[in-house]
Amino acid sequence: MKYLISLLFACAALAAGAQVNDAELADPKPGPQEAWHSLTKPLLGWGSIDVRYPRSQVPTVTKKSPLLRAWRGERVSAQAVLATPTDLGDVALEVSDLRCGRNIIPASAIRKYFVRYVLADSYRDRNDTSLVADRLDPSPTLKVEACTARPIWLDIHVPADAKPGVYKGTLTVRPARLSTEPSRPTPDPSLAGRGVDSSVAGNVTTPLPTREGSGVGPEASLPIELHVADRVLPEPSEWTFHLDLWQNPYAVARYYEVPLWSQRHFDLMRPTMELLAAAGQKVITCSVINKPWNGQTFDPFESMVGKTKELDGTWRYDYTVFDRWVEFMMSCGITEQIDCYTLVPWHYKFDYYDRASNNVRYLSCKPGEPAYRDFILPFLKDLSRHLREKGWFERTYIAMDERPAAQMDAAYKVIQEADPEFKVEGAANYSVESESADRIDDLSVGVHYKLLQGEALAKRKARGQKITFYTCCSSECPNTFTFSQPAEATYLCLHALACGYDGYLRWAYNSWSPQPNQSSRYRSKDWASGDCYLVYPGGSSIRFERLTEGIQTFEKIRLLRPELNLKQAKDLDEMLRYFNAGKYEPEKDAAPLLRQLNDLLWKLSK
Repeated sequence: MKYLISLLFACAALAAGAQVNDAELADPKPGPQEAWHSLTKPLLGWGSIDVRYPRSQVPTVTKKSPLLRAWRGERVSAQAVLATPTDLGDVALEVSDLRCGRNIIPASAIRKYFVRYVLADSYRDRNDTSLVADRLDPSPTLKVEACTARPIWLDIHVPADAKPGVYKGTLTVRPARLSTEPSRPTPDPSLAGRGVDSSVAGNVTTPLPTREGSGVGPEASLPIELHVADRVLPEPSEWTFHLDLWQNPYAVARYYEVPLWSQRHFDLMRPTMELLAAAGQKVITCSVINKPWNGQTFDPFESMVGKTKELDGTWRYDYTVFDRWVEFMMSCGITEQIDCYTLVPWHYKFDYYDRASNNVRYLSCKPGEPAYRDFILPFLKDLSRHLREKGWFERTYIAMDERPAAQMDAAYKVIQEADPEFKVEGAANYSVESESADRIDDLSVGVHYKLLQGEALAKRKARGQKITFYTCCSSECPNTFTFSQPAEATYLCLHALACGYDGYLRWAYNSWSPQPNQSSRYRSKDWASGDCYLVYPGGSSIRFERLTEGIQTFEKIRLLRPELNLKQAKDLDEMLRYFNAGKYEPEKDAAPLLRQLNDLLWKLSK
């Protein structure tokens, strides 16, 4: 229940903190518009969470409630679509309590989002740009214009103490009156001349009763039906799925234009990081070297540990920022692991403040060189001392990302010399059945590289070492790009389960683009749209909600397995083997497979 309450507060904070000027851009490929001529009045119906509905096309929907099934303590999503041939003005969303006899799931347990559109490039052609439904905006109202579709996303949090049964309620879309003037839309410079839409969020509203001649039309409602099983899903802090999405605090400070590490900065980060904690995140991302990835993100990571060489040649280290960041993330609910990046930066350059010259100095060296050991060894020794004083040593990992095995081996020797009890985390983009990989306590392998399986996987399990997999720009699908099929994010979590892995790593949770609420395209065409972030300023995303769904499914299977008989276990294993296929076909595999798996799990839950 505490996570439910926390999420509700986070949702409110996200809405309050969102930038007002986040107007959607024009659709570069609106498609045929003839279908709008046959639509004589606004249309509201249920769609599918497996579909990204185009803004410029009339959707196919139904009035019948989707089949919603959940355990107590679980979150379950539904998607409706509002389409209109005429301007509706500003509309608001209302959800009733869900009732099962005298039992109630309160409306306050249901998060309501308008689905917003962002620009995205296709994977194979970065010049092929389209408008994609992905961003989930918790704003109370949104302007709905003529000849547009506006998806609506519901996220129902079933209380852990809810009584089993069938709960019913309604989703209502009604007119609303703006209390402030909407801000003017901002065009994307790269699409100059194509125009913009004027959808604006973040305004304070009051309900407006329907009246004849108002031009806003009557309210419309849809039925909601939710089946709740007599099973309980534990709170996210108790989930075993090892979720490791790298956080970027520097992007938040830049986007909201607040001083780095100010109280306002931390306040603005909290709802975004609490949303991550509610998905079961285990790891705090810390940069202990300046630009560990050579500044590949729009907002480069700076070092959270200051390094000063004193006049007598000794070293002094300042952990002020590091400590505040770790303590803040723990207060958000992420407490299991601290990853320190990195002893092998991509640029092989280390900076420090030199007291003698009163300047910042730069040292270029690689693992295995004397200069590297002279710089890294005293730092690691002092870091060990500091972590032990804070009580954080046991949960801290020295982390390295996609570095050559020989360099990781050389760095490992220095780590061991500094403190043999240091643990190591590493992501590898090469075969990991090696002595080097055996030393890594938390190993992540690329989804498109050789899988770790058989005896090598069994050995890691026996030693108590973690094993996850990751996706990034080099794998088209399954993935979590803006244009990816929504079911792919859920599929990934079941892929981890089918492979015998502990979880999933993604290199960017919130490394936002310059205008993330409008365009998810990266500044370089080397990265696909949405590769750098899974959530938006002021809201979530379809991708992130579907990823959370997959993690919950992972946990439900973990809890069910000990209770299954031989036939039930065989049926489940037969189903899961499709999530470990050598070749992934997104439109053929993900959504139908998940529906079949969910049908089986519901049967096993009874």
